[in-house]
Amino acid sequence: LASTYYRLGIEATRKNTVAALLLAGGQGTRLGFEGPKGMYDIGLTSGKSLFCLIAERIRKLIELSEANDDGESENTVSPVRVPLYIMTSPMNDKTTREYFETNEYFGLPSEDVLFFSQGTLPCLSPSGRILMESPSKCAMAPDGNGGVYPAMERCGIISDMTSRGIEHIHAFAIDNALTKPADPTFVGYCIAEKADCGNKVLWKAGPHEKVGVIAEMDGKPCVVEYSILSKEMTEMIDDDKKLIYGAANVCNHYYSLSFLKDRVLPKLGSMYHIADKKIPVWNEEMGAPVAPSTNNGIKLESFIFDVFPLSSSMAMLEVDRQQEFAPVKNSPGSKTDSPDVARQMICSVARKWLLEAGAILTGEVISGCEVVPMSSYGGEGLGSYKGKCIACPFSV
Repeated sequence: LASTYYRLGIEATRKNTVAALLLAGGQGTRLGFEGPKGMYDIGLTSGKSLFCLIAERIRKLIELSEANDDGESENTVSPVRVPLYIMTSPMNDKTTREYFETNEYFGLPSEDVLFFSQGTLPCLSPSGRILMESPSKCAMAPDGNGGVYPAMERCGIISDMTSRGIEHIHAFAIDNALTKPADPTFVGYCIAEKADCGNKVLWKAGPHEKVGVIAEMDGKPCVVEYSILSKEMTEMIDDDKKLIYGAANVCNHYYSLSFLKDRVLPKLGSMYHIADKKIPVWNEEMGAPVAPSTNNGIKLESFIFDVFPLSSSMAMLEVDRQQEFAPVKNSPGSKTDSPDVARQMICSVARKWLLEAGAILTGEVISGCEVVPMSSYGGEGLGSYKGKCIACPFSV
């Protein structure tokens, strides 16, 4: 069935009805990197940044969509276009825009790369009073990744999608080095399921992996945070010894544009959560903001998955963790979710693709292997390496 979904997704891409939505408001602070996380180089042989990997994979997808069933380029009347919408944050918007401009948008048409910044909200005291950062400035905080929805409306992204004839949106975060942007298999699956909202999931590596899971509450799809599940629920298994609460949410979503316009936007005002935080506030005597030692206020935030219960037809596609999830969250040298682990996972995928294509891999070094995005989007197009000896490490 995967090939059927893939063909459906490619056809939708060929009709210019698919868009990619990248959440890239985070900084690389935890990685020891000063700048937007998307500019970070995880140490690949090619030296490509996370932003570059996304952009070049979209270029390859466009190339695949413009080809016929034999893989040869067709002379289409109008070129295939997959717009990339990038949500930044107030702290990295300017730097991100300049980075893409300096790198000539990594080969994408500049008019198809659109930036917009997530919003901020005032910080409040427990009694609801607005906290002040200075005598004339409110203490502000980002509104969470769920802020993507009001930002899309406020910044004209929804209008732009409508004018382009976009019908299908694939949303994902910057911190996964194996993300397949505008994934035709995922998009095609959601089209086949007539879904208005979809979620690409991985099964948890173990019962106590700290990740939210997909569940149902009052008959509606939702994400339940790992901290809410009891130990008994976390460890529940079915007859096949598979975790019942095991569908891990990794911020990889599908939406129909009509779902966003008709279901999500009218409900924006009711999607905020309260988070107790330590918020620096202005101290008149010291003449400066002072950071408290305990929680003194609340931040309002929303999560991107808060819209799931609004769906009338939710689709869920389970994918292989080893092939599609290489999180880049922790500093180099960390045992999990580090650039080192992500780099090794990309290496493993590259070796797998070439071996499946019939290549003969030589050498004892099994790290530093890479198939760059413009060579292959998902393992296709590597037949020319059949029977050839490729020395590891490699970058092809």
